[in-house]
Amino acid sequence: MRKLRALWLRLRGVFGSERANRDFGAELESHVAMDIEDGMRAGLSREEARRRALIKLGGLEQAKIVHRERRGLPVLEAVGRDVAYGARVLRKNPGFAIVPILIIAIGIGANAALFTVVRSVLLRPLPFADPDRLVALYGQDDLKDPNSTNVVAAGDFYEWQKASQGFEHMAMWRWSGYNLSGDKDDLPEFLSAAYGSWNIFSTLGVQPALGRSFTAEDDRAGANRTVMLSWSLFRRRFNGDPSIVGKTIRLNSQLYTVIGVLPRWFTYPHRVVQLWVPYRLEESTQNVDSHFNHLGHVIARLKPGVSIEQATQQVNGIQHTLFLRYNNSGPVVPGVALQPLVNDVVHDVKTPLYVLMAAVGCLLLIACLNLSNLLVARAAARRKEIAIRTALGSSRMRLCREQLTESLLICITGGALGLLLAMWATRWLTTRWVNMPRADTVHPDGVVVGFAISITFLTGILSGLLPAMSATGRGVLSALQDASRTIGGSASRASLRKTLLTAEIALTVILLVCAGLLFKSFLRLRSADLGCRTDNVLTMKYFLRRPKYEKPEQIVAFYAGLLEKVRALPGVEAAGLTNVVPGDGQYGDTGISFPEHPPLAPGVHKFALFRTADPGYFAAMGIALIRGRVFTEDERGMTNDKYIVINQQFVREYFSNEDPIGMHVTAHWDSVEGDRYEVIGVVGDTLYALDRPVKSTMWFPILSGNPVQAVDTALVVHSRNDVTALAIPIQKLIAQMDPDLPVSRILTMDQIVGESTANSSFSATLVLAFAGLSLLLAAVGLYGVLSYLVTQRTTEIGIRIALGSGRSQLVRLVMLDGLRPAFVGLVMGIAGSIGATQLIRSVLYATRPLDAVVYVSVTVTLLLAAAAACLVPAWRATRVDPIQALRAE
Repeated sequence: MRKLRALWLRLRGVFGSERANRDFGAELESHVAMDIEDGMRAGLSREEARRRALIKLGGLEQAKIVHRERRGLPVLEAVGRDVAYGARVLRKNPGFAIVPILIIAIGIGANAALFTVVRSVLLRPLPFADPDRLVALYGQDDLKDPNSTNVVAAGDFYEWQKASQGFEHMAMWRWSGYNLSGDKDDLPEFLSAAYGSWNIFSTLGVQPALGRSFTAEDDRAGANRTVMLSWSLFRRRFNGDPSIVGKTIRLNSQLYTVIGVLPRWFTYPHRVVQLWVPYRLEESTQNVDSHFNHLGHVIARLKPGVSIEQATQQVNGIQHTLFLRYNNSGPVVPGVALQPLVNDVVHDVKTPLYVLMAAVGCLLLIACLNLSNLLVARAAARRKEIAIRTALGSSRMRLCREQLTESLLICITGGALGLLLAMWATRWLTTRWVNMPRADTVHPDGVVVGFAISITFLTGILSGLLPAMSATGRGVLSALQDASRTIGGSASRASLRKTLLTAEIALTVILLVCAGLLFKSFLRLRSADLGCRTDNVLTMKYFLRRPKYEKPEQIVAFYAGLLEKVRALPGVEAAGLTNVVPGDGQYGDTGISFPEHPPLAPGVHKFALFRTADPGYFAAMGIALIRGRVFTEDERGMTNDKYIVINQQFVREYFSNEDPIGMHVTAHWDSVEGDRYEVIGVVGDTLYALDRPVKSTMWFPILSGNPVQAVDTALVVHSRNDVTALAIPIQKLIAQMDPDLPVSRILTMDQIVGESTANSSFSATLVLAFAGLSLLLAAVGLYGVLSYLVTQRTTEIGIRIALGSGRSQLVRLVMLDGLRPAFVGLVMGIAGSIGATQLIRSVLYATRPLDAVVYVSVTVTLLLAAAAACLVPAWRATRVDPIQALRAE
């Protein structure tokens, strides 16, 4: 308690120091007056009596200092004085303070915003019980390639679940979708959904907010139809009414009982999932037992003490047995790959986010070097003042502390602005990033504030320490002997500024190269040829679900009627049907074989993407017919379900030395025997994704009415005019034909391409903006250094002019002096870029990390910026009056 009381009294002494100083001064004066009176009574003169009284006291001011130090906290008082002094200095030079404050604010704001996103998305544990024990399991197509993962066949999953001993729980889910029927107040709506095994939520450790979870009784063929709602659907569609639990809703024209509502925070596997249904209730028995149809995602909870490596070894043993047993009959994966569930959730954004984090870190370091360069220049301008204060007794520690305080004040002010900027930037990042996982968890908190404060103080110390040490070094007193022309600098300080500038330019080059590669990658991605028409093409999806569309006749009648009405609309040039348009995803593939070819070796399997199309689809999409023909309007119904059209890649891969027309392909959908189809035509290649190579593809006739192939449908419409104007008329036509059939993903082909490239564009633009800002800072730094050198060498330049040097010689002298650090920084930056660009190789599309065009462009850009920054100081050097320069000496 004594120590706390002493500390409290010292703090009171600090904050009440003025009054205490006056009181103590008055008390001292009283003691001195009494001693003077005693001396005068002893016969001394007043002057002698006062002298002896002060000697006895030890000096009036010295006593005040000792008392002040004992009463308060000297360190805190010194810091207060330094802060007050630094604030006065910055107020006197607002132009010097504002620019670095804004630069630091941008750097700290960008770092705090990216840290918020990275921490929330990549580093924060998933919001489940014991998330470290949750893993995702994938089939591994190639045991030598850890990246050759595939989704899981249900037959494999049930074998793992039954035989593995390293997991507490194991569950499976797969993507799906349902048509939610409308009522008198709401329109029909398509909902993204998922099938899940009954223990999916218990595996994750999730309890419903309302109602109950699935049970084993719910997850079987023929069970009562049950459904669980997401919180967003519960609030949006059912107004958050708890009474919806226990009631029925109509999905795909069938009644499902709502048994529960999931918590608000639950967004696994993605926030687009609006409802869950039991897996076995919806999946066909054939798919449930199949080891060949890879459709599901498997998650599991490890038993305590079991590592991922141990579990992987165990489940791989099970899968190896399945591979040996079934692989001759169909495509069974030879191995299994496990990874933490959080890695599975954030896999697509991990590298891009780390790239952006590195870019903003580089930007802050460049800002730090820029501020340090400014402080070196400022210390050089105050060199005589520092020398005088040193001569009068100021310690080096005191002078360094003052300059560090000035740097910290700039950074603290910039950091406060940067934190406000970070709050806005965080919201902007999460809204602009398409389909960012865990976006709902991204928000600033105390850890982010602590991070911002930490980097603020670190930036302030790093920026101010080197200039402070340089300004108060051994030769500080030599400034008192300098002539007027050399006040403000020395060769050592010029060398320090050039070194800082060289480092700044090197970092800028690394940022520019990475930004250039990312931007070139985006441009190549954006200009990739899908193999089809993209201008003025409208697409929209709808899903014909059983039991309403169970018979081929019902499906064909709907398709034919819709196409007839759409093609009759004014402005429609062509219309067609497919299941998925180019650029909108892989959708699915199937195993194939060739009756006219020798049988495949045991365990060897061939695959091709499958698509559906009507006769008008290829013309509507502008996909060229290479040979043969496409489907005809007369080929309708299941009797005409034995023809296919293939692409050129299919021919190159499987019919390279023969005419494919008239050849046959067997598609092994769910059986070893499969179904045989005749090739009637070859069309041009199309991409299923912009950043993926073309794959062998085959189109089946959608007008056959095959319920399996006609479930998912995309209508494509081409017009010479603005095709978006056709969206509402077409939706009205569909509503007239089936009021319960919702339409989704109403997008033009240009928008689909834009979706595919949105995140690449966003990342490339951000890094390019950071690189551009860094280039500007480097150019400003180079301009400042060269202006400083010209001022320092004014007399030398005057002498050169007097001796007959021409303007061109002076310009060359100054330009070479300025471009030298730029050249050194460029070489260092290019060397650093060679290593840095290898880290972003995985996010580059059709662009090599050592792309010569990018490196040459960066070199030219930097040298042009450096030359522009050098021109003004060089021009000023040619305007020096030699007489005035020599008189200044």
